[in-house]
Amino acid sequence: MPLRVSVSGIRGVVGDGLDAVVVARWAAALGAWLPAGPVVVGRDTRPSGPMVFDAVAAALVSTGHDVWDIGVATTPTTEVAVQESTAVGGVIITASHNPVQWNALKFLQGDGLFLTAAQNREVRQRYEDGSGHAAWDGLGEVSLRPGADEQHLAVLQGAPWLDAERIAARGLHAVVDAVEGAGGAIVPRLLEELGVRCTTLHCGLSGHFPHDPEPTPAHLEELAATVRAKGADLGFAVDPDVDRLALVDGEGRALSEELTLVLAADYLLSRTPGPMAVNLSTTGLVEKVAARHGVDVHRTPVGEANVVEAVLDTGCVLGGEGNGGVIYPAIHAGRDALVGIAMILQSMAESGRSLAELAGDLPPVAMVKTKFAAEDPPDPETLATALAALGEGEIDSRDGVKWTGREAWVHIRPSNTEPVVRIIAEAQDEGAAVELIERVKAGLA
Repeated sequence: MPLRVSVSGIRGVVGDGLDAVVVARWAAALGAWLPAGPVVVGRDTRPSGPMVFDAVAAALVSTGHDVWDIGVATTPTTEVAVQESTAVGGVIITASHNPVQWNALKFLQGDGLFLTAAQNREVRQRYEDGSGHAAWDGLGEVSLRPGADEQHLAVLQGAPWLDAERIAARGLHAVVDAVEGAGGAIVPRLLEELGVRCTTLHCGLSGHFPHDPEPTPAHLEELAATVRAKGADLGFAVDPDVDRLALVDGEGRALSEELTLVLAADYLLSRTPGPMAVNLSTTGLVEKVAARHGVDVHRTPVGEANVVEAVLDTGCVLGGEGNGGVIYPAIHAGRDALVGIAMILQSMAESGRSLAELAGDLPPVAMVKTKFAAEDPPDPETLATALAALGEGEIDSRDGVKWTGREAWVHIRPSNTEPVVRIIAEAQDEGAAVELIERVKAGLA
């Protein structure tokens, strides 16, 4: 299977396109691009992680960089470790929500941010050139750097709106499904620090995912059942690298992952009004909540790096993506499920309301997401024609093609992370959203 090379990183199936040689070449390209200095490397729990780490470390050492190994760490933890240190960059070894046979490299700048599209192109040029290796007496060294989890939690505890005593006073009970990924230790620890009783589910760090690791309602049946069985107030589900968060309310109902950012925004904007940035595929509820607080929303192409760039360029107080990603730049400009968890708990603590009640305040909409396999996706003109047939509306061609009508929208685009084309529709009810998708598919047939 071919590698997926995009703004989201370098992804592939181990043994079928991604191997130690490929990994080393890409890591060496990053090393050749970075300035002199140490590089932080963290990984999720996938069984292929140690092999990929060894290849990354060898390549970075060969380009003259010391490697700071922080071990198993979430994506946001690794970002904070780079941001809060003298490191010149970082590598996160994780394929995020992809199945266990996948792995990937995500590259960080010295400020802990993902590389921009332009910077990724520069690294790719180094990959093609194969230059930048050091002489025998200029090689780097590998050293262990413990304490990354503690550092991440300390930074989060510094958020001005977070009141651990107030959260603890609510006496909440939460169930956590970490899908045997990197969140198995740090998420329960966060809840402990906030005085929330925690029941753990798949928090063993084995890397053998017990179910599809993408945190969407279809994969949260066990979490929902456990919330009901334990009489818990809510449930949290994170993906293997903990940059995405999905919620289950106290009734055992799995909420759409789209609601994570919406609920976090509704809370934060009430405390700190300001503009937001989200991608083109994120629910239109973001605009409704933003209007409630009198702020603007900036839309970007899909991809965390694109959203982060808009967040920083326009001075946003919050950003994110509808896949459950919450970006709070005052701490660090990257998706962070721990930030999302803290905001949801603080909202419940301050309002005295349940998660079901908070979600019930949102206007009713329905989003339907589907995808189809396509190594060679349809061209933009074909996509635009299929969407224009839906009727009067605005067409946005910045990332695939998106049609926005008066009461609904449809976005169709090739995935950055898988050989598929995604179709997302949002309307006032599920039937209307499904009908829109079927009409688009018919137009592409």
